[in-house]
Amino acid sequence: MSFLAQTVRQVLRQVPNRSSALAGAMRSLSISPAFKQQNKPAAESVDISAIAKDHQKEGLEICERINRQVAKSEQGRLFAVVHLCGKQFKVTPGDIVLVEGYWPPTTGDEISLDKVLLAGARDFTLVGRPILEPGLVVVKATVVEKTLSHTKTHFRKKRRKQYMRINFQRSPHTMIRINSIELARPVDGKSEAQESPKRLF
Repeated sequence: MSFLAQTVRQVLRQVPNRSSALAGAMRSLSISPAFKQQNKPAAESVDISAIAKDHQKEGLEICERINRQVAKSEQGRLFAVVHLCGKQFKVTPGDIVLVEGYWPPTTGDEISLDKVLLAGARDFTLVGRPILEPGLVVVKATVVEKTLSHTKTHFRKKRRKQYMRINFQRSPHTMIRINSIELARPVDGKSEAQESPKRLF
């Protein structure tokens, strides 16, 4: 017990020494306001318009590269993230998507998925805020099959109460096949914020 007490006393004696040493080190590292004023460089005027022009020029160059790739069909396989019946699906041409719940289109209908959140290829990605501009990316799909899900059993029982219920449920499912994903027109460098707001719904 005495050994433990001695050890605790030694540790307590050393802690203030360490903290004072750390405080001294921090004081030596801190920069006083007077020191800041002495070494302050002459006020430089930052040209925000020049920076904005550089960003705009860089954005236009990127758009031109994307348009060149699409014109030569060098972009590879396109993919898209579409908003469909309250969910988001990442799709590529040839994919089969299973949509749960009731959906009006019937078997054989060809549909266009308009709410495209993101589209891209091997070297570039177009990100919407929150969705891409209407008409920029065209995603075509075909309704392949409309079925019901497997039978789900909902069983309830209360012991010693002569209470037992059993229910069966099958929800509708729609299966669609993605036919094609295409960039309908060239990508321009204009930001969506500069354009007038469009009502999408």
